[in-house]
Amino acid sequence: MAQESPKNSAAEIPVTSNGQLEDSHEHSFNRDLKRSLPVGLGLSETKITSHGFDSTKEGVVETGPFPGSSASPKSSVISPSSAAASRLAGQGCDLIIPTGGRAQQKSGPVVLADEVKNPAMEKLELVRKWSLNTYKCTRQIISEKLGRGSRTVDLELEAQIDILRDNKKKYENILRLAQTLSTQLFQMVHTQRQLGDAFADLSLKSLELHEEFGYNADTQKLLAKNGETLLGAINFFIASVNTLVNKTIEDTLLTVKQYESARIEYDAYRTDLEELNLGPRDANTLPKIEQSQQLFQVHKEKYDKMRNDVSIKLKFLEENKVKVLHNQLVLFHNAIAAYFAGNQKQLEQTLKQFHIKLKTPGADAPSWLEEQ
Repeated sequence: MAQESPKNSAAEIPVTSNGQLEDSHEHSFNRDLKRSLPVGLGLSETKITSHGFDSTKEGVVETGPFPGSSASPKSSVISPSSAAASRLAGQGCDLIIPTGGRAQQKSGPVVLADEVKNPAMEKLELVRKWSLNTYKCTRQIISEKLGRGSRTVDLELEAQIDILRDNKKKYENILRLAQTLSTQLFQMVHTQRQLGDAFADLSLKSLELHEEFGYNADTQKLLAKNGETLLGAINFFIASVNTLVNKTIEDTLLTVKQYESARIEYDAYRTDLEELNLGPRDANTLPKIEQSQQLFQVHKEKYDKMRNDVSIKLKFLEENKVKVLHNQLVLFHNAIAAYFAGNQKQLEQTLKQFHIKLKTPGADAPSWLEEQ
């Protein structure tokens, strides 16, 4: 009978009409509750807050067995009333339950955050994919060179690419020779101009040979002038061919390199898929086969796209090449023929036909009066 008093005093908590504990029983309630709690759980870990609710009884505190009983101890459970639950909901608090098992209050709105992505893990995954792709492509290249692996070949497209590369080498040779001709012609024109000045000087100082020196001076000056006109035509020819070879054709060959890289990747993943299909099919290999099929389809679409791009660029390049070279070859022929025929009018007409303007010495930059 002496042990029932703590239980009764802990189970029945007298409250007033406004929901507050009576002061006379508060001290005895805390003492009896501490005695009835399980070992390891103190009053500092239990907090009871009472507010002025409408109900006269805010909750029921259930305690475990008395100390010394044979039953295992149980934790205290506080079952709040509906009024207390509505009061907590109105305060906008979050209940965060950590791994330790105790509930804590954290003020603020409820935020459902997604899993934070680690930048280091993302970079590591990119490096892993790049390494795997590089390994597969390197293995495919070595297999093709050793004659063990198969490769996808578009005979028509490969023939066009080979012709383009061969033509590029030939156009580069023409460009190099034309540049050599331009350099030599410039030196010759410079020599003719100096020779004409020397003849003109001698014609003024030698009265006996005045006419002879004068004729030669006029001839050299005329040749130098025609040489400058021919030099302008040749330089225009060089600039146009250089643009065709080192920009237009080079851009197309860059697309060809991307196409060849896509072809190697396509063959590498195709070979992997074929090897997996030849092996056994079980629960372990079926996911690998499905993943390999997806990667193969992605690289197949990339390969088809690049092949289509190369075909279109080769078509437009051929049309542009014919048009450009036709005009430049006509210009080169007419200028050379008019120069060596001594037809100055025809040479000047050729430059006007192709809208070529010669640069006179000192006319590169306009004067400050012309800029006003």
